[in-house]
Amino acid sequence: MSKRVLIPAVLLVAAMVVGVGLYLFQPWRIFTSSTVTEDVPAAVQTTTPSPASSPEASVELPSPAAVPRDLATGQLISHEHASSGSVKIIELADRTNILRFEGLDTSDGPDLRVWLTDAPVIEGTAGWYVFDDGAYVDLGALKANKGDQNYVIPAGTDLGDYRSVSIWCARFAVSFAAAELTA
Repeated sequence: MSKRVLIPAVLLVAAMVVGVGLYLFQPWRIFTSSTVTEDVPAAVQTTTPSPASSPEASVELPSPAAVPRDLATGQLISHEHASSGSVKIIELADRTNILRFEGLDTSDGPDLRVWLTDAPVIEGTAGWYVFDDGAYVDLGALKANKGDQNYVIPAGTDLGDYRSVSIWCARFAVSFAAAELTA
């Protein structure tokens, strides 16, 4: 083969390899970061007539059932990337359950997902790959790699079937961080 054909062919293959590598690894994410700060969804307020005033006047009083309550908690441990923060499953007044990260701090990465799983949390590299071996509920894309954020748990999800949370990199099938949930 002549050099006039071989050199362009090699350059074309090299450009394709670099393009695929950039798409898969997204190395610029090492230098990017985003923060989301969400509050716990507000408790539902009920309107109760004030007994000392006219029927037209009312006072906003929180119902005892309207206060969100923690069902499970956990602390993130690092897996593929250094991570910290806490995790809670909270039941809201309307019986909706949410998963909440507080003080989350992890690396940015491609295709990060939040998973509620039945897998055990194992420290070290042995724990990086266990979360897709069993049952899991994908709660959606990680909103940001830092901050406080909420994820709605689908209605009908039996929380007793799940014992951990993983920040899962779907692109490379590896856990960035995980937390064991305790009631």
